[in-house]
Amino acid sequence: MRNSMRSQVDPFIVMDVMEAARRAEAAGRSIIHMEVGQPGTGAPKGAMQALATRMMEEPLGYTVSLGLPELRARIARLYGEWYGVDLDPGRVIVTSGSSAGFLLAFTALFDSGDRVGVGAPGYPSYRQILRALGLTAVDLPTAPENRYQPVPQDFVGLDLAGLMVASPGNPTGTMLDRAAMGALIEAAAGQGTSFISDEIYHGLDYDTRAISALELSNDVYVINSFSKYFSMTGWRVGWMVVPEDQVRVVERIAQNMFICAPHASQLVALAAMDCTDELDENLAVYRCNHALMLEGLPKAGFTEIAPPDGAFYVYADVSALTNDSRAFAAEILDKAGVAVTPGLDFDPVRGHQTLRFSYARATSDIIEGLERLKRFMDARG
Repeated sequence: MRNSMRSQVDPFIVMDVMEAARRAEAAGRSIIHMEVGQPGTGAPKGAMQALATRMMEEPLGYTVSLGLPELRARIARLYGEWYGVDLDPGRVIVTSGSSAGFLLAFTALFDSGDRVGVGAPGYPSYRQILRALGLTAVDLPTAPENRYQPVPQDFVGLDLAGLMVASPGNPTGTMLDRAAMGALIEAAAGQGTSFISDEIYHGLDYDTRAISALELSNDVYVINSFSKYFSMTGWRVGWMVVPEDQVRVVERIAQNMFICAPHASQLVALAAMDCTDELDENLAVYRCNHALMLEGLPKAGFTEIAPPDGAFYVYADVSALTNDSRAFAAEILDKAGVAVTPGLDFDPVRGHQTLRFSYARATSDIIEGLERLKRFMDARG
């Protein structure tokens, strides 16, 4: 059976690493997971209890495509609490995770063949979703001096229909400050380029608060998720904020592509937003892990790292150690029992010389993982 050209997307390498780690564990080995961007915690307990109560009271079924009105209102209130933004709930669209948000945004904004800029290194699924939709992803190689974030000079004259940014970013954890975010939004508007801001790691920042694009402009798409800060990866629920004139455009596409986000997930998300004590406890773990990584990785020999402001990743330049990050990650898994992600997922050109380390798991795992990495590097010489 023939396949479309759109289906020729690259594999998500971190998933291959996860499978190799699973096989090692199945064979009886102890593996420390620093490969996957998934919180070690589950959905807040209070949110789970709220869902259990609702499920006893009523059957769950379809919701309206835009999402439960009470959830959309609560998300809008979050923007006032976190950013001081007075957001109309009518601009909020609940999605089946941020991945559905990307599909909806790219489908609503771009025509086949359009060119969309994405920072490199960056989340690999941007590039693959664009390709699957018949769009062209244009990698914008970012520089250490710009904190591995795009700057306006990176896309001058590239004839981009869209620009995709992420702050905090994956894999680097670096953030755009207000001036840098504003410069990108202004430059994109000046070139007629639609601006999409991936903010799924908001709430996971350690010294400086992350800036939302909505603080600077209403003429942007913002995508967020309950997966990271709210610790709900498996529930597949997120949201978008779009300009008022875009709501009906996205709604029509969502009705046909997804019908709605899962009802149960929306109920858990609604309750999770008020479980602040438990969420703060999770954040304290990440903050501790962040400090441990910044101290422990250089001691282990990984000295060239991006300055992570948020999320739960450290991105390391390992060009002094290898020219094949995939083979190096496999060696680390085999000899140290630590699963890490090769940079090729995030930067097809320069990623053969980089690794991503995740510190989303329990602090005890991070301590053990760092000790294993140091022993491995010491033995390697």
